[in-house]
Amino acid sequence: MTNFKISENIKTGKSLILIAGPCVVEDKNICLDTAEFVSKTAKKLNLPYIFKASYDKANRSSVNSYRGPGIRQGLDILAEIREKFCIPILTDIHEPEQAAEAANVADIIQIPAFLCRQTSLLIAAGKTGKTVNIKKGQFMAPHDMKNAVEKVYSTGNKKVMLTERGTFFGYNNLVVDMRALPIMKDLGTPVIFDATHSVQTPGGLGHASGGQKQFVAPLARAAVAIGIDGIFLETHPNPSKALSDGPNSLSFKELKEILTELAAIYELQKKNFKN
Repeated sequence: MTNFKISENIKTGKSLILIAGPCVVEDKNICLDTAEFVSKTAKKLNLPYIFKASYDKANRSSVNSYRGPGIRQGLDILAEIREKFCIPILTDIHEPEQAAEAANVADIIQIPAFLCRQTSLLIAAGKTGKTVNIKKGQFMAPHDMKNAVEKVYSTGNKKVMLTERGTFFGYNNLVVDMRALPIMKDLGTPVIFDATHSVQTPGGLGHASGGQKQFVAPLARAAVAIGIDGIFLETHPNPSKALSDGPNSLSFKELKEILTELAAIYELQKKNFKN
């Protein structure tokens, strides 16, 4: 597997990477509070931390759903977090034209799962030279993600990660096939497990997606035991009032408990098994 630097202090393959934050940029205070809490928690557990939030959620269930503040205001908030806490930033892009602007702030450009086959989007992300995190589409077989990886590689950018986030299983339901994790690692990229989106019930509330948060911890424990490179978790100071993905987001207390378990499992896995 090809390991690479994401930022000055974070390199894949060294430690379990934590990617965490609210689903969407709601306001600056929520983002700052989240970054502060998760940074302190991650530091105590020796987990390299990357803050994540979207400036625009372009694939919400309803036209009335909150999408975010937009690229300019959203990137301004993300830039402030990056500077204040000295942590890398991950955010999504939805259109090729957004790639260069997002790359001015983000250390990782993320391709949303629904857009993982969009050639122009993948190439634009690759051309930024930043790490590109491609979320496996809920409709994709893990081995077929090779084509998405090669689209980014065609730009000369080899800094690609793949993220598992569940597969459609009937209507309004996702399942996680744990075989997908080693299959995607065999493609030569670091693999991240998105434990909170994997328990979504897409469109399950009619006007929005629901979630089965009780399964976040067991799925995350299983993924880390298998030997992944990073864990992706959405967290919010008050998930019940979150403007996006509240049903599957973790409270700060829940996040701390889960991360403590995952850090211990990762060290045991690293000591006793080969990935």
